Amino acid sequence: MASAAEQMAANLSWSALGKATELRQRIVFTILLLLVYRLGTYIPVPGIDGAALRDFMEGAAAGIGGILTMFTGGALARMGIFALGIMPYISASIIVQLVASMYEPLKQLRKEGEAGRKKINQYTRYFTVILATFQAYGLAVSLEAGNLVANPGWFFIASCVITLVGGTLFLMWVGEQITSRGIGNGISLIIFVGIIAEIPAAAAQFLAQGQSGVVSMPVVLGVIVMFAVALTFMVFMERSLRKIPIQYPKRQVGMKIYDGGTSHLPIKINPSGVIPPIFASALLLLPTTISTFSQSGTTGPVMIWLLAYFGPGQPLYLLFYAGMIVFFTYFYTSEVAFKTEDVADNLKSQNGFVPGIRPGAKTAEFLDYVVARILVLGSGYLTLVCLLPELLRYELSIPFYFGGTSILIVVSVGMDTIQQIQSHLLAHQYEGLIERSQLRGRRSGSKPKPRGPARR
Repeated sequence: MASAAEQMAANLSWSALGKATELRQRIVFTILLLLVYRLGTYIPVPGIDGAALRDFMEGAAAGIGGILTMFTGGALARMGIFALGIMPYISASIIVQLVASMYEPLKQLRKEGEAGRKKINQYTRYFTVILATFQAYGLAVSLEAGNLVANPGWFFIASCVITLVGGTLFLMWVGEQITSRGIGNGISLIIFVGIIAEIPAAAAQFLAQGQSGVVSMPVVLGVIVMFAVALTFMVFMERSLRKIPIQYPKRQVGMKIYDGGTSHLPIKINPSGVIPPIFASALLLLPTTISTFSQSGTTGPVMIWLLAYFGPGQPLYLLFYAGMIVFFTYFYTSEVAFKTEDVADNLKSQNGFVPGIRPGAKTAEFLDYVVARILVLGSGYLTLVCLLPELLRYELSIPFYFGGTSILIVVSVGMDTIQQIQSHLLAHQYEGLIERSQLRGRRSGSKPKPRGPARR
């Protein structure tokens, strides 16, 4: 039987949005900051040869250039001030989280509550600056090597590094402001908007090539059907849960004995989200990224061998891509997303237990058993979603990037943002009910009680 909160959420009307003033302000604030981000993608880095850059990106649009452009919202194709995007911050935060799960001083810092979390966030920002500096320097040198710079030299490299690192830090600040004062997760929304902004132009180009005969119409229709089926399948899998029953014992308050409550522990089919595909693709696309921004004359024999066997679409690339997705799914879930020992300790501290399982270490072993088997389905789902578009793209020669990772980000971020909006509307509805009950109480008690004669 559904709880009162679930029944209220099911009957929630979106017309209540007009009455939720704070929620409207949060949505407007989020939209304004995202518009600032989109405008920044059109401001170019000083010193770039625009014509040469356009010619280069048109040639690389079907490969690594299309992938990187999709994740940066087109800023890389235009070499805007946000060309690095928010990816250095995401990489830094993931690395710090992984290190914090294995390095003892950071483990202790995580247990210090809010103060420890602020310190870890500070370390993440410092590491973001280091990563962004290295990436910006590599990008500047690659632009010079590719003859995409009007006036090459140290002045261009310095200005390019300062501009790109400043753009990444500004996006990091924008994401934190959206998270605290807007709606949804700011960092995820920045990536979400970047992907969404590039989809209409890429889809229009794909349909135009279908009309001109470059791509056959059956392929166009098949891609559209596959896209719709993939969206439906991802929504279903992202909402799928394994509910473990939790029992709470009876408790005595004064002279009364209250029955123990029952609840459930939800475990998602995919607890790690989009982290495994992002990590796997970032590592496997590193050789292709280096070769794309360098001339063929500077490519050594090792790079040629890597591109021949580990380039996008190659059998070894697909095999290692699938293996790394499975590895990162298990590793990130066990070390960061769902730590069974911490969950078992929390249940024990709250006097909760799984029926038939002893609290503590036995509960942690049971959760390990359940999570390990759930992740067989979760890792298989991620591998299928990420590999199927890669196979179709290279087998059918689709002229723009159509990846499972980008669709995963769109689905997961969109669902999370809608859920947060519904939570705000539900809280507003609760506040309205409380206010109306208080007003009714005041009206019913407005008549003064008769007083007895005053004593002298």
